[in-house]
Amino acid sequence: MLLVPVHTPPHKEAEGDPGVEHRIELCRRAVEGDDRFGISLVDAGRPGPSWTVDTLRALRDDCPDDSLTFLMGGDMAHSLPTWREPAAVVELAEIGVAEREGVRRADIIGRLEEVPGACERVRFFQMPRLDISSSLVRRRVARGLPVRYLVPDRVADYIAAEGLYAAERLVPSAGEARP
Repeated sequence: MLLVPVHTPPHKEAEGDPGVEHRIELCRRAVEGDDRFGISLVDAGRPGPSWTVDTLRALRDDCPDDSLTFLMGGDMAHSLPTWREPAAVVELAEIGVAEREGVRRADIIGRLEEVPGACERVRFFQMPRLDISSSLVRRRVARGLPVRYLVPDRVADYIAAEGLYAAERLVPSAGEARP
C-alpha cells in the first residue's frame, strides 16, 4: 500500500496545513518499520493541485503491470462523480471503499451509477468502521486533546514536537458543538 502525500490538495485547504514536507515526514513515520506500506512522492514534487486522475496516470506510467486499487472513505466515494475525470479514475483503478459515518452503502452505489463502469469497479471493505479522519486529529490537537491510538505514536510525537495544528482555528463538523 502506498501513501501519496500531495503538494497542494485541490478541494480542501486545511487551515494550519503544515506543508508538504511535514506531510511527507508524517507519512514516513506512519509506515516506518512495516514493509507492507510505502510512500510515493509522485504528487509531492508536482506543484499545484493534485488531481487523483493525474496521480493514477503517473502511477500507471511508473508501474504499467501493476493492478491499482484506490482506497477512500465512503464520503469521498459518494462525491466521486464530481471529481475531475471520474470515469478515467475508475478505469485506471479499482475503488476500495471504507464506510464512514453519515454515508450509507446504498447511497454511495446510487451516486456511483452516474459514472460509467464505477459500480463494477467498487469494492467495500468488510471491516469494523473506524470514524477517524485527519480533521478529527487536527481538531483534537488544536484543543490539546490526545491523539494516541488515533495515529501511530511516532506520528503523534512528531506533531507534538513540531507544534503542528496547535494554532489551527477550529471549525466544528456537522452536529459537533464549538469548544
